[in-house]
Amino acid sequence: MGENGFRVTVNGETLVWPEGTSCLEIAGKYRQVYAHDIVLAMVDGRLQELFKTVKKDCCIEFLTTADLFGHEAYRRSMSFLLVKAVYDVAGREKIKKVRIHFSVDKGYYCTVEGQTEVNQDLLDRIEARMREMVRSRIPLKKRSVHTDEAVELFGRHGMHDKEKLFGYRRVSRVNIYSLNEFEDYFYGYMVPDTGCLKYFALFLYGEGFVLQMPERERPEEVPPFRPQNKLFHVLQESTRLGDMLHIETVGDLNECVAKGNPRQLILVQEALQEKKIAQIAEGIAAEKDKKFILIAGPSSSGKTTFSHRLSVQLRINGLIPHPIAVDNYFVNREDTPLDKEGNRNYECLEAVDRVKLNEDLLNLLDGKTVEIPEFNFREGKREYKGNYMTLGEQDILVLEGIHCLNDALTWKLPREKKYKIYISALTQLNIDEHNRIPSTDGRLLRRIVRDARTRGTSAAQTIAMWYSVRRGEESNIFPYQEEADVMFNSALAYELAVLKAYAEPVLFGIDRKSPEYLEAKRLLKFLDYFVGIGSEQIPSNSLLREFIGGGCFDI
Repeated sequence: MGENGFRVTVNGETLVWPEGTSCLEIAGKYRQVYAHDIVLAMVDGRLQELFKTVKKDCCIEFLTTADLFGHEAYRRSMSFLLVKAVYDVAGREKIKKVRIHFSVDKGYYCTVEGQTEVNQDLLDRIEARMREMVRSRIPLKKRSVHTDEAVELFGRHGMHDKEKLFGYRRVSRVNIYSLNEFEDYFYGYMVPDTGCLKYFALFLYGEGFVLQMPERERPEEVPPFRPQNKLFHVLQESTRLGDMLHIETVGDLNECVAKGNPRQLILVQEALQEKKIAQIAEGIAAEKDKKFILIAGPSSSGKTTFSHRLSVQLRINGLIPHPIAVDNYFVNREDTPLDKEGNRNYECLEAVDRVKLNEDLLNLLDGKTVEIPEFNFREGKREYKGNYMTLGEQDILVLEGIHCLNDALTWKLPREKKYKIYISALTQLNIDEHNRIPSTDGRLLRRIVRDARTRGTSAAQTIAMWYSVRRGEESNIFPYQEEADVMFNSALAYELAVLKAYAEPVLFGIDRKSPEYLEAKRLLKFLDYFVGIGSEQIPSNSLLREFIGGGCFDI
């Protein structure tokens, strides 16, 4: 500490700031240095909100809306602004629920339940109120209360989802955020004031509307809304099923577990998935000209187990499925294209020998016998080991790979011979009505658990490469998802309560000094919301077994 305050180092410059100076005040001096709005601070490696004051000599790194944690804080805070505006415009006494459901395009799909109609006039007034609050730069204030007080507070406000959620929390205190008189709970850090929330748009969609927000790469640009009708239908269906089972939020799930009845939920969820797989198989069998089933989906969606379970159902319908992994048609390692960092890009389309793949598939379609290769990942080359295949009348090929929905992969095959399936773990469960669970979090936890179990990969290693994985999905999978003939949601409402016991030990193993520690800490806090479920009740053919082990399929 200097004579008149604390020495604070930012971007290599050290200045003395008076005791009690906030990170927000310090950020003001460096605002012009950053290309985007500053919303959070890293103080000696610890993530903090900007209202926090400096209490010792320290180094500060400011995070903007273009950084991962800053971008998440922006979207989280925007949800708060939206909910506040809805209550202001429609009147609290007329609203039963404001629900933020799931991601659609680049935003969140939201509904309003109560004595009000969601129409363009209401949406215009909500947007006008939001922009008024942005101009007013209202501080997002935070206070800590005892958990018992939080339960009583949310019960009094009619936020029974949060009342139930905190009834199962083990922590002694809860952080409450406020915008003027309006109080709510949000999972994670927030921006300092509403003036940071300038970029958004509202669009009527379905029975509600979409709050469209910028992408992290372009934080000052609101992209045009592009409806994803097939994906939206699947997400809506999953939400309705959750409502039907009375499992809308984590509090509902915890109540089910605490009352000793998770087995019934598990059986119903598994039965619903099996019914959907059976319907897909029946649909394929009904189209007699289909010879190639093409399955694609993002990482940790459960594609392999889904393929096996679909194959069982296809056999019930008189078909003989033959699985082929597109990965077996990788070009040899030395021929793999490089990305902009100079690393081999195994996820781009050019990493696959499409000419040979199409040649083999056309020969199979013509009734010829073909030797299917096997890629040796250790040696980095294709090998032939006598795996010959001929397609009969009842035979059907099941191809799995990240590019399978892209017609450029199988450009020589007639479209009428293809049946495309998109699979993803589209989480239908939310923490509460205003705090959604991103599908990416569910998939990341699945992958952390599976990689630790099957590949000896640490949680830190999995987290470190996750951004690259997600970037590949944005380029190679998501643009083609609406091309699918059918979509399958592999998420199970109960799965995070099971994954908790597997993920926590490996996440706790990440060193505090590791760059991945902040993400591990966030995931651990997230898992703390769940009352655990033992894995002994999970069926051996469950998609979840692909990640936790103990499955009946040879994968």
